[in-house]
Amino acid sequence: MRQQSFFEQREYNNPLASRLRPAMLDEFVGQRQLLGEGSVLRRMIDSDQVPSMIFWGPPGVGKTTLARIIAGKTKSKFIDFSAVTSGIKEIKEVMAQAETSRMLGERTILFVDEIHRFNKAQQDAFLPYVEKGSIILIGATTENPSFEINSALLSRCKVFVLQALSADDLKSLLHRALSDPRGFGGQEIEIGDGVLEMIANFANGDARVALNTLEMVVLNGKSDGVKTTVTREIVEQCVSKKSLLYDKNGEEHYNLISALHKSMRNSDPDAALYWLARMLEAGEDPLYVARRLIRFASEDIGMADSRAITLATSVYQACHDIGMPECNVNLAHAVVYFSLAPKSNALYTAYGRVKKDALEQLAEPVPLQLRNAPTRLMEELHYGEGYQYAHDTEEKITTLQCLPDSLEEKEYYRPTTQGTEARVKERLEQIKEWKRQNRGK
Repeated sequence: MRQQSFFEQREYNNPLASRLRPAMLDEFVGQRQLLGEGSVLRRMIDSDQVPSMIFWGPPGVGKTTLARIIAGKTKSKFIDFSAVTSGIKEIKEVMAQAETSRMLGERTILFVDEIHRFNKAQQDAFLPYVEKGSIILIGATTENPSFEINSALLSRCKVFVLQALSADDLKSLLHRALSDPRGFGGQEIEIGDGVLEMIANFANGDARVALNTLEMVVLNGKSDGVKTTVTREIVEQCVSKKSLLYDKNGEEHYNLISALHKSMRNSDPDAALYWLARMLEAGEDPLYVARRLIRFASEDIGMADSRAITLATSVYQACHDIGMPECNVNLAHAVVYFSLAPKSNALYTAYGRVKKDALEQLAEPVPLQLRNAPTRLMEELHYGEGYQYAHDTEEKITTLQCLPDSLEEKEYYRPTTQGTEARVKERLEQIKEWKRQNRGK
């Protein structure tokens, strides 16, 4: 039998986060809303009545760890299953093992990490085993399960939302890592509370990032052979850029663009700049942001300041030409301008109203007076008959009816009195009044 080396025995090759993985609920940090005394999940675990469930939350909040603790607490067999590397064949093999264990009186908890990566067929493969009780399924996902998990499977699971850890939670975890023998408990490390707080803030709610960062700064600390000292400068050197919670294909992507959009709509340039920076510094494509600004220019500003759409398209071109990081100030220019611009959603609501009628009136024919008549047959069928050419009139307006008869009295665009749209509103009222007065002439 091969003898383990000194380093294998000490598990020096295992990351700090792995060595400090909690084995009991009392060691678990955070999620007090789920695991506090009297909470639903805590009662389920304590009473050994654990259902199939989905853990939804950002990375590094303890989804896998909590599933392992539940398996240990309920004396269940634990199978760790990855949605990234497994298919239907592997699912069926594991299910067969679980069914055999059930026949022998042993319960199986099947933990599926990143369950949202499974397609519909793969998710459906779990259904009969969940229903029969062959397994207790615990799925983990960083994505909204309402969108990513099949409704049939989701209806058979209880969803628990895990929150990003607070800075205080992470500082508690870091203190434990410094005192626990599995961490740095056997070493003399000098690290100030302010430095720990700096690491906790950097980790942005992710325990794994916090522990990995602590391990990195300790390994790079100043050592005199007895004591290792970690300073703020060392942390800054090891952490050159803040790791922001962001997935350009995930829900947080849409949360942040929504925050930017609504901050501009609410005329809050400071908040809008903050959400813009959150996206850009996390690696968002500036052209995506620029495209959303083009939409905003017409949806939320519109005719109140028609220069907005021109600025938006110019900023898009600037982002295309010079890219990041130089184009960040171009985007900031547009974001502040749009935040302070007068707001009107009259174009947006007008299109919403007209879209409804357009869909319901798809068969409505174009009035004859609006049709061209390029052939004799079309002239004989009265195409173009009654058309009035506006440029032939002094006012450059005619009483020509342009809507179908069934929609003649409809008014879709209803201008506001915001910004330059007030002049648009006045002009539109003048046009309508002129048509009312001249319609019978």
